[in-house]
Amino acid sequence: MAQTTTHHHKHAKHHIKPKKHVPKHVKTSHDPDVGYADIVIEAKTGRILHSTNPDQLRHPASLTKMMTLYMTFQALQTGKLTLNDKVPISANAAKQQPSKLGLRPGQEIRVEDAIMGLTVESANDIAVAMAEKLGGTESHFAELMTQQAHALGMMQTHFDNPSGLPDAGQLTTARDIAILAQKLIYHFPQYYHFFSFGSFTYNNITYHNHNHLMSHYPGMDGIKTGFIDVSGYNLAASAVRDNTRLIGVMFGGHTYEARDKQMAVLLDQGFSQEKALRRLE
Repeated sequence: MAQTTTHHHKHAKHHIKPKKHVPKHVKTSHDPDVGYADIVIEAKTGRILHSTNPDQLRHPASLTKMMTLYMTFQALQTGKLTLNDKVPISANAAKQQPSKLGLRPGQEIRVEDAIMGLTVESANDIAVAMAEKLGGTESHFAELMTQQAHALGMMQTHFDNPSGLPDAGQLTTARDIAILAQKLIYHFPQYYHFFSFGSFTYNNITYHNHNHLMSHYPGMDGIKTGFIDVSGYNLAASAVRDNTRLIGVMFGGHTYEARDKQMAVLLDQGFSQEKALRRLE
């Protein structure tokens, strides 16, 4: 398995200002269908360096799995789970559409392998299996995901499933996903390295990380890609240069190549801004 070096910072106070929650019955001018949005923050402080439509509603696609993983890491940290525990595969989990590991109903997967299946392959069958393990049912886990999102300050986010497969009610914003990326990095530094693996071998099949930018953007060590037709190509990314960590989030790329190129531009600009700020200090 290929692995890049991860960088962790001590726990710090973070200040991305959450957007006020918009109740589901209130109509807004935001159109969640394919549209561009982005945000770049300095990870430690949450200071926003750049944003475009950061509070417009978007479909997260597989960026959803960042919250599924947040709750998995939370269960590990509290002792509810261990990395060696087994996650059963239900018929509901097995029938999920790709990407998937393709396990059959009745089979089991270790929690550690399940995490790798989520971070590297973005496996939808494993997302549902983990949801059922932690929440009893997929729908109840989705309710817990939404509650956790709001507790973190992700006030515009609503989850209906743990995978990010198409669902009209599965909504978030670039700002909210930046908050989630930040919390994953700083709340669970002992588990963040799972986002850094370039590949993962399971049942003699090697899966490669969908975040192609991670292999050639200097300092990038995570975190998650996403794509469904109505969202376009999405990416939450984090990189470290000169002891500064940035988080970038982008929605609505027309191709994964265009998305990766734009994210590289956004992060380059962000690092240049940070370097200029340090010169002024």
